[in-house]
Amino acid sequence: MGEPPRLVATDIDGTLLRDDRTLSPRTAGVLARIAALGTPVVLVTGRPIRWLKLVYDQLTEPLPAICANGAVVYDPVTDEVLRADPLAPELLAEVARRLRAEVPGVSFAVEIVDSREMRHEPHYPLRWDADHDAIRAVESPEELHSAPAVKLLARAGEQDPDAFVALVAGALAGLAEATHSSYSGLVEISAAGVTKAAGLAWYCSRHGVDPADVLAFGDMPNDVPMLTWAGRGVAVANAHHAVLKIADEVTEANTADGVAAYLERVFGLG
Repeated sequence: MGEPPRLVATDIDGTLLRDDRTLSPRTAGVLARIAALGTPVVLVTGRPIRWLKLVYDQLTEPLPAICANGAVVYDPVTDEVLRADPLAPELLAEVARRLRAEVPGVSFAVEIVDSREMRHEPHYPLRWDADHDAIRAVESPEELHSAPAVKLLARAGEQDPDAFVALVAGALAGLAEATHSSYSGLVEISAAGVTKAAGLAWYCSRHGVDPADVLAFGDMPNDVPMLTWAGRGVAVANAHHAVLKIADEVTEANTADGVAAYLERVFGLG
């Protein structure tokens, strides 16, 4: 990429944020300077809309976001969902049926209302956001797939994440997308064709930006479609081996402000 990119897209967890989920002043400053120069910066994450406040509170200005691995395109200025591509209730029911038959002890959660709310089975293990007002347990398995969901989450105890996602993807071949962005054995399931690349492609098309003019950063397997779609895909040094394998370049780790360091070089922000 000889010329500076026309759009910068970046994952959040493990890429932009440090391991304690903080954004360094250096990184926040670089993103603000790039935006001030007129180059759009877009957050592309597996996380839900309701989680973005943690990031926005650390930025100079809120940035547009593609959430739920590409299923939701969100404008924080107007608090508007520009596009959503959820799993339909009947598809959710079939996915759940297949996985219950294939994976002993599997439990589910769904991101609904464009990822503003979550519903989960009583035995689904919640992690950091267990006490959020928007999150509650369902009273029956049927309630889990009673409404469209932008993402279905599946756990079955501690699993090797790569092996588990391969198992789930095999069971759902042709029916839905399966990926992961953690090391805890959580599989993230989206409607067929829904990936970070697809969500970003829609956003870029709307703004007249070609893939060749996009610079993207990521660290986990759910970032692979975006990094291969973009004109230049950059992995942080702490990235999963699947990401390091396909990246055009590797920058410093998230704990060393790798995204900021790369952007400073590309945009000449000494």
